[in-house]
Amino acid sequence: MRRSLPAAIVVFSLLLAACSGSSSPSPSAPAASSGGAASAAPSASGGAASASAPASAAAIQASGDLNVMGFDCTKGDDIATNRIKEFKAKYPDVNLKCTEGGLNDQQFLTAVQGGSPPDLIYMDRAKIGTFAARGAIQPMDDCVSKAGIDMNNFRPAAAQQVTFDGKVYGIPEFFNVVVVVINNKVAKDAGVSVDDIDTGKWDQLKTANEKMLKKSGNKITRLGFDPKLPEFLPLWAKINGADIISADGKTSNLDDPKVAEALTFARDLIQAHGKASDFFAARDALSADFFGAGNPIAKDVLGGFPIEQFFLNVLAGTSPDVDITVKAPMTKDGQPVTMATGLTWSVPAGAKNVDAACAMAATMTATDTWTKVAQIRADQRKADKKPFTGTFTGNKAADDKIFNQIVDLSAMPQFAEAVKTTISVSDQAFAMPATGGATDFEKAWRDAVNRVLNEGADPAQALKDADATAQEALDNGGS
Repeated sequence: MRRSLPAAIVVFSLLLAACSGSSSPSPSAPAASSGGAASAAPSASGGAASASAPASAAAIQASGDLNVMGFDCTKGDDIATNRIKEFKAKYPDVNLKCTEGGLNDQQFLTAVQGGSPPDLIYMDRAKIGTFAARGAIQPMDDCVSKAGIDMNNFRPAAAQQVTFDGKVYGIPEFFNVVVVVINNKVAKDAGVSVDDIDTGKWDQLKTANEKMLKKSGNKITRLGFDPKLPEFLPLWAKINGADIISADGKTSNLDDPKVAEALTFARDLIQAHGKASDFFAARDALSADFFGAGNPIAKDVLGGFPIEQFFLNVLAGTSPDVDITVKAPMTKDGQPVTMATGLTWSVPAGAKNVDAACAMAATMTATDTWTKVAQIRADQRKADKKPFTGTFTGNKAADDKIFNQIVDLSAMPQFAEAVKTTISVSDQAFAMPATGGATDFEKAWRDAVNRVLNEGADPAQALKDADATAQEALDNGGS
């Protein structure tokens, strides 16, 4: 069976390397971290934290060796390494030892079982439920209290993802949300109104897709609207008014007819180009330089697609003159919605230096840490005559300062508007609730989508079959 790898998994792996300090891909990729009913309520402040939220974490008495797994303390980007400098300056008596590269799940679990776990791990938030259910990580409520961490200072979808059975198992960071990027040049060339490229207007989007795609004989030379399957099935389901899993993470909703309707529609957008295999082959070929100047928007070989907001950094840095419109995904009843993913710091069961681990997690995610390193990056980008489109931290107060006081895109109005759209829709984000069977649940729905795309399976039947497998995974709780 062909795995629909290209954009989401490759994109997310590079995101981790470029933005989070982890150099290997998350096994779940963007959609794996999302797809459930944990919804964030709109923020009246537009994402700003309350005035009472502390700018920095309270100092903790910490010293001794601190073993960290899954974070590039020395090999990460400037956002990662400058935060490490902040931690070391604040806690000079801590001897930081890092196992760099993305978290190796098996290596980590083996270490826990063998009684020699690291003190702190850095991982995809989607793993919280699975690791917590297996007893591999411990609650961090005491850390939250000791360090004075206000969990309300994080975006709700992020905080919900690190909460399992009413306890906090991680301190979240980064908030990746999906936006719709439209190539205005392609749309105009195809005689398509940008207004019709709307994820909630299925008839108009179907027509726009058919107009924007191009073929030379049987060869696809331009993609119309790429729905990004399988990874964004949860988003398409949400657009159609359904959650693929209950808010408490205990019930699979894959057999909801609205999920099948969403999959059918997204599949049809792909099949309008021909066979799914031809579509994916064309996507790979046309996106060979996805992170460079030859990206599909710059090359005018894609009309539009939903994509994580960090793609705006790619465009601003490599293709600043592209003509784009960036929109929030919309539900069929006309409401903005998006899907959120991100990372977390968690303390393993049996950790020997919990205080130092707590100190590091708190420092790395504190408002003043984020704003300081963002200013350093902004200053460097200005010196290099490159744009700084901001860092979406997951910390509302930090985001407010970064985007209101540091980011200046006045010379790039299209990108300024794109960032504004991203910040606005972030308050409408949903994410997968923490659940013990997360890994197998995700595999069930991804396998169902791949059967539909690659084997011609009926969407409703494939999802019904997957629902039984998914529910068993949730009932077993990752055991």
